[in-house]
Amino acid sequence: MMNRLFCLCIIFSLIVSLPSIGQSKKSLKKGNKKYKKGEYELAIAIYEKALDKGGNTGASNFQIAESYRLSHRIKKAAPYYKAAIDQNYNDERATVFYAFALKANEAYKEAEDVLSNYLDVATVDSLRTLAENEYNNLRNLSEIKEKNSYYRVKNLEAINTKDAEYSPVYIPSELYFTSSRGGGKMYKATGTSFTDIYKVKTKGAKVDLNSVEMLNNLVNTPKVNDGCVTFSRDGRTMIFAKGNSGRKRGTSEVNLYSTRYRKGEWTEPKMLRISTPNTWDSTPALSRDGRTLYFASYNRKDGYGGVDIYQAKLDGRGRWGNVRNMGPSINTPGDEMFPYVANDGKLYFASTGHPGLGGLDIFAAERKDGKINIVNLGSPINSVDDDFGLNLYKQNLGFFSSNRAGGKGDDDIYTFVNDDPNLKVVNYFLAGTTVTEDEEGNETILANTKVQLIGSNGDLLEETTTSTAGTFQFRVYEGENYVLIGEKTDYFTTRGDFSMIGKSIPQEELVKMVTNKSFETKLKLDKLVVNKSIVLENILYDLNKWDIRDDAAIELDKLVNVLLDNPEIRIELSSHTDSISSDEYNLRLSQRRAQSAVDYIIAAGIDRERLVAKGYGESRPIARNTNPDGTDNPEGRQKNRRTEFKIISIDKVKKVNKDGADDGVLEEDDIDFDEEFDDGN
Repeated sequence: MMNRLFCLCIIFSLIVSLPSIGQSKKSLKKGNKKYKKGEYELAIAIYEKALDKGGNTGASNFQIAESYRLSHRIKKAAPYYKAAIDQNYNDERATVFYAFALKANEAYKEAEDVLSNYLDVATVDSLRTLAENEYNNLRNLSEIKEKNSYYRVKNLEAINTKDAEYSPVYIPSELYFTSSRGGGKMYKATGTSFTDIYKVKTKGAKVDLNSVEMLNNLVNTPKVNDGCVTFSRDGRTMIFAKGNSGRKRGTSEVNLYSTRYRKGEWTEPKMLRISTPNTWDSTPALSRDGRTLYFASYNRKDGYGGVDIYQAKLDGRGRWGNVRNMGPSINTPGDEMFPYVANDGKLYFASTGHPGLGGLDIFAAERKDGKINIVNLGSPINSVDDDFGLNLYKQNLGFFSSNRAGGKGDDDIYTFVNDDPNLKVVNYFLAGTTVTEDEEGNETILANTKVQLIGSNGDLLEETTTSTAGTFQFRVYEGENYVLIGEKTDYFTTRGDFSMIGKSIPQEELVKMVTNKSFETKLKLDKLVVNKSIVLENILYDLNKWDIRDDAAIELDKLVNVLLDNPEIRIELSSHTDSISSDEYNLRLSQRRAQSAVDYIIAAGIDRERLVAKGYGESRPIARNTNPDGTDNPEGRQKNRRTEFKIISIDKVKKVNKDGADDGVLEEDDIDFDEEFDDGN
């Protein structure tokens, strides 16, 4: 009888639970629809209902955890990841991101143990890479905690509210920031209001609260997240991020827009063409000269994992293009965003992928001895929570954002002072001009020339297009060697060397907080002219021989570079003699010398189809071998014993554009490159 009653109870409980399980599946399916649309706050509420009704609780817990992580609330995700793991939910992301959630809750040792165990069984390569990176970061935390800090931070209480205020950007007398304080319709990803761009009058960190105002509706769009701004040096061009509208005809991702301040108003923004509809692009920052745009991006094919930092260049016609990933020194399998280039040349940015204390930490990247060093700014700038969006208004004073405990609500804006006694810095610049020669041999300016700065290891460091005055400028660093490459259609691509070794100013001689030191150079580009002979200097041979001497090899290496840099040209390399010996002997000797030089160039990797060897013997003198009275003319004979090359054809098809797409919407007159930046104090 008892066994029957027990069986009846089981059957009854199954009958009662079946409808709940069915409802749980419906809730899970409904929640997944919201999740796929990025409406994480709504998805969380539906998944919670699914948990109440039983069913696949592992899936519901995992989806809740992911919703919190993807809406930048990973702290709250920890118990849900743990529940999904305990319920044997089969997704390696649960374990990896559980470790990140533990770290965000300062459970560093537990996070390290979780990753250590996971690495023994990992099967997904991308997750293994992310886990290895974070495991190594956790093992280096002691260095950050023990770091001596000169920073003092303070909540900018006058401007912060219970809502989010973040991404502060200072221009003289004004502070721009992003905030969700506007109320209105809820942003379904976070459950907060949509963000807008605001400004307030300020002198340094002293804000006039009565002057807070939201930018016009051309900039701020209802039911769309707007924010994260950057300005040209004159403050009249603004680039900012704008979220998608959710409409079918709108973009599907966050994109970058530009607007111009005219007649007291911001003009209608236009999307930058470097920001494609299907890539997430945000947190822009312009360099001091306005010619480089740094920004964070996701979904680009050359990324290193999560969100990466990229740079784009402004060409001579005011168009953005040549988008490049900043590389593995900056970017990691984690997220890197909120770049900012200070007047001292350091790139500040926020990252979850470099060794940090919790969520996003703020780092500084600085070139030294040809390498990029990444430094965590340490506490109190960084905390266990998200710290990001640093912006300086003086060398030792600035702002940043944080959602750390003790704030007024969501993200808050903080101010800081850096009391480092060794804060004085020198900015070194290489200022140059691109020139050419006219038909009379006079030096003239060569405008709109692409110039590249190459490091000693061959890496491209910077690239720009010269102005109408032919000028260019690069930041250079002490103790480094560089190569300049100038390139323009219908001109020889030309190289020039520059060294910073021995040119640095000693620290004890610095007086100002920031000292700027410029060095000047010229880069001469010659016109590509068919059949115009160019003498190669110092191509010398031993008497009656044609072997390439060491001193000749140095000069021929330069010609190899010319051919590598100008793949569209085909040349004749010719050798000439004086009139000593017979015509027949000189012709044979010069042919052998020309062929020897061509063989050397082929051995260096140049296609033999691009080269013709020709010996002219004594038939084409450029000076007299003897004086009018019949006596010997040693100087003339020396000039005649020469090696030349000339272009015999130009293949235009082989001249490729190495820039990538030149695009964007800023015009050259939109940015003032010369006006000095006023710190407003």
